[in-house]
Amino acid sequence: MAKDKVKSTGTFVIMALLILGLAGFGVTNFGASTGSVATVGKAEVGINDYARAIVSRMQRLEQQTGQSVSFQDARNFGLDSAVLAQLINSAAVENEAATLGISAGDETVGDHIQSMSEFRDASGEFDRQIYEFTLERAGLNSSEFEAEIRGDVAEELLQNAILGGTRAPDILVDTLFNHERETRDVTWARLTAEDLETPIPDPAEDEIATYHRENPEPFTRPVTKTIRYALLTPDDLAKHIEVDDGQLRTLYDSRVGEFMQPERRLVERLVFTTETQASAAKNRIDSNDVSFDALVAERGLDLSDVDLGDVAKEDLGEAAGEIFALEVPGVVGPLPSELGPALYRMNGILASQEISFESAKEELRQEAALDRARRQILELVPEVEDLLAGGADMTMLAERTDMKEGRIEWNEDVFDGIAAYTEFRAAAAQTGTDTFPEVVELEDGGIFAMTVDEILEPELRPLDDVREDVSAALIRARTEEALLAQAEALADQLRGGREMAALNLDLESDRDLPRNGFVDGTAPGFIKALFDMKRDEIRVLSFDGEAWLMRLDTITTPDLSSPDTAAERDAFAAWIATGLSGGILNAYTQALVEQAQVEVDQAALNAVHAQLR
Repeated sequence: MAKDKVKSTGTFVIMALLILGLAGFGVTNFGASTGSVATVGKAEVGINDYARAIVSRMQRLEQQTGQSVSFQDARNFGLDSAVLAQLINSAAVENEAATLGISAGDETVGDHIQSMSEFRDASGEFDRQIYEFTLERAGLNSSEFEAEIRGDVAEELLQNAILGGTRAPDILVDTLFNHERETRDVTWARLTAEDLETPIPDPAEDEIATYHRENPEPFTRPVTKTIRYALLTPDDLAKHIEVDDGQLRTLYDSRVGEFMQPERRLVERLVFTTETQASAAKNRIDSNDVSFDALVAERGLDLSDVDLGDVAKEDLGEAAGEIFALEVPGVVGPLPSELGPALYRMNGILASQEISFESAKEELRQEAALDRARRQILELVPEVEDLLAGGADMTMLAERTDMKEGRIEWNEDVFDGIAAYTEFRAAAAQTGTDTFPEVVELEDGGIFAMTVDEILEPELRPLDDVREDVSAALIRARTEEALLAQAEALADQLRGGREMAALNLDLESDRDLPRNGFVDGTAPGFIKALFDMKRDEIRVLSFDGEAWLMRLDTITTPDLSSPDTAAERDAFAAWIATGLSGGILNAYTQALVEQAQVEVDQAALNAVHAQLR
């Protein structure tokens, strides 16, 4: 039978891991093991193989999205067609391997099976009983499974013969490697409104109106939904929840460590084998021959390895006296520790903290009320769901529960009120006028439901509503235009031989910029323009009311005489070869499919699909 080659020969062993998932979908075995949904020459795409591959894809999609995926969802995504095509491709390779007489011996098949972790016992040894039980649960017997493995190995041998012989031509590797690893040096200047020779005046009213009319996109309201919602947050409920002082006292006592903390120190500890070693290290610190950080590095440690965090006296044992006697950061020792003699560095003093019950009471009251409110909201969810199922609208929810009704005109630019919640924005983006309202939980423990009354198409906002924005945009556009002309004039001077340093501009220089680099304070197209330029070329860019004058100083190609660069080039060549071999294998597989006689049993497919629904 053909196989899903996503994970090579080991793929089919994951059937043991899919058993529960298959059972959940009502799929464990579709009848006779000889049934197939397609044949490619003499190779078959088995009914069970197809069903397992579909379910596996659905489960992977659920893991990626975090949402339940029905079979209809999978079909909408085209997963059924993709799985069938993949299995047919695999069957074509299997058929060709059989035609060429490529096969795997019993010993090779046995080695494959015994190496599979799914069939091993707790000691890591192959267990025949586990093997037979797993196959039985998956609806297979050992003969069928071993035949599948034999086919897998034969396919791999044929595929490896194609993949292993591919080598990328040197001219291709060198051209692409030089392109990817080439770097540039650039000198540039940024021109802003402050660099204008003549400031841009405020535009006249008719100019603002014309710009508003001729440039509608920035001032057009996006698709907007008129939404009615019912919302309940823990803060809403907490205002009406009473918590008595006895409960607060119990809560305070259970967390007294947060409110009553002794004086502490921020401490690091470096342990030595002997007192002599520790004393020698302390002498080196005292004579400024080495720092504490350097000592840590000499031992092959990181500071995180010696950090004790903030500690109280009782945490330090016999070393506490000297450490807590320090009034400023410093190093003391050698002092005893449970691991041996050590040097201690004290980095900071944390004063003792004593927060009385009376001082903490209001904060605790709010916490307790919010916690109780969240539980009450959680208990309210089934009631709200029942009301919605019975046809309740947002007004009725507000009347029959503690939820509050509201209305908002929401689009992607609105973040006020309920739109400040990520969960609301996500739901609003997906909800239409015909969407049935559901209860949605908020990150803070609140809930809401919504209905969309109307979807308003994009509309140009009235000039009176956006006058200041239009005026600012017009000034910015004119500033950019003037700066661009000014920068081009300067560029002409540079092309004529004038030195860039003589332009009285604030110049910046960046060296060894890669093709995927980024230069802070430049236009979005800066790097792309830089790699389109020739050496000593001058270019001008403009964006969002500013302009940039840039000169390409140096083009540096990879130095293959460097061992590190040569190793990078070899790794790059291997990566290119992998891509080429994959393309060759795909082309070869498609040619096999086209040459073979492919027959698809639609009735068998429909039977599988019916059970998956």
